[in-house]
Amino acid sequence: TFFIAAVLSMRNARSAVFGGAILALIVMTILSTMMGLVLPSFLPRVYTHIIGGLLFLYFGVKLVFESRTMAEGRVSDELEEVEEELAMGTSKKDDLEKGTSANGKGGGGTGGGGGGGSAPSSGNGPSLKKQESGMSSAAGYSSNSWEKIFLQSLTLTFVAEWGDRSQIATIALAAAKDPYGVTLGGCLGHSMCTGMAVIGGRMLASRISEKTVTFWGGWVFLAFGIHSLFFET
Repeated sequence: TFFIAAVLSMRNARSAVFGGAILALIVMTILSTMMGLVLPSFLPRVYTHIIGGLLFLYFGVKLVFESRTMAEGRVSDELEEVEEELAMGTSKKDDLEKGTSANGKGGGGTGGGGGGGSAPSSGNGPSLKKQESGMSSAAGYSSNSWEKIFLQSLTLTFVAEWGDRSQIATIALAAAKDPYGVTLGGCLGHSMCTGMAVIGGRMLASRISEKTVTFWGGWVFLAFGIHSLFFET
């Protein structure tokens, strides 16, 4: 989700990218907290607490081992993949718009040829007007329009976040902790991370080693897991 916001904000309105991404993350945080609240009704709270701690330990060990196989000092593979996927999506969208524009011009030529007679003109006029109206509205709602970028950022972020470590961590925390604190902390954390991505995410992603971030991120998960299992009742 950090890379999606970083790449989208390089070529589009930052307010639209941030607004769509943070709305998706807030909705996801609230949904995850609600899932965590439901868990204790199926399992005793002591078990959900233990499961949450074990999940933190699992993610921590997984991230630390993943960092050992990463190359040092290179741009993130995930960043490159996100850039390629978004570029492919933009290219397909441009091709579709060009095809629509070409079809519209062809229809206009036919209508112009038939416009010599009064009867064909009256028969084709309303249809041509509808086509021209649709094309003009589509042109106004261009691929770089604020609303479309907002929707793209919201959709991509929501899909990418579903089933992610942060969602599972939020569910585990909400099952054992105060749900209001989990929701507020999650929303603030997502806001700061997304804000950094929108402002200078591409520069940060290209200069900070992914291996280092993954390694220390793993230790953060391990620290929370150990604290949850051994230092909390």
